[in-house]
Amino acid sequence: MLRRGLYLVTPDWNDTGALGAALADLLPARPALVQYRNKNADVALRREQAVHLLALCRQAGVPLVLNDDLALALEIGADGVHLGRDDGDPAAARRALGAERILGVSCYGEWPRAVAGAAAGVDYVAFGAMYPSSTKPAAVPAPLDILTRAKRELGLPVAAIGGITVDNAPALIEAGADLLAVISDVFAAPAPAARAAAYAGLFD
Repeated sequence: MLRRGLYLVTPDWNDTGALGAALADLLPARPALVQYRNKNADVALRREQAVHLLALCRQAGVPLVLNDDLALALEIGADGVHLGRDDGDPAAARRALGAERILGVSCYGEWPRAVAGAAAGVDYVAFGAMYPSSTKPAAVPAPLDILTRAKRELGLPVAAIGGITVDNAPALIEAGADLLAVISDVFAAPAPAARAAAYAGLFD
């Protein structure tokens, strides 16, 4: 079962050393989950970065899932995968991963996607953008009450994503979010480690 808490998602940095150093500073805050995501990286760089971050996460005892790349997750032995709309069938991914590894799906603001994900055996459902997001400026907003409905009806951990800050996060937790997926508000913060710790404190 996934812990509740901060769900760190990596920024699109191509400097593997800088990315690893930034993540290493954040792992003492004990995020519930880390997702490796880099939309700019080619295949070789993605593998290099994923292997590097997986070693850091293993040392810290924090699960690492890969964004959109089931094959790489299986190849390197990552803890799981996160699938978007065009990234493959969740039921097939569940079979490939087995029961022990983590599978999450993006549901945007679409309730039928969440129901289908639950039926396919995912470990969490993610909704958003909850707020305007610099990472995905064209994302359609998801209603706050979809978190509450998912929490009530699906019996799965619920992740919120998109434009989350430490100031607007409490409303998401109150609505039912178990995981807060954050990139910029942590990695671009003046004091990233302190910001990660502040998110952790919201769940205490």
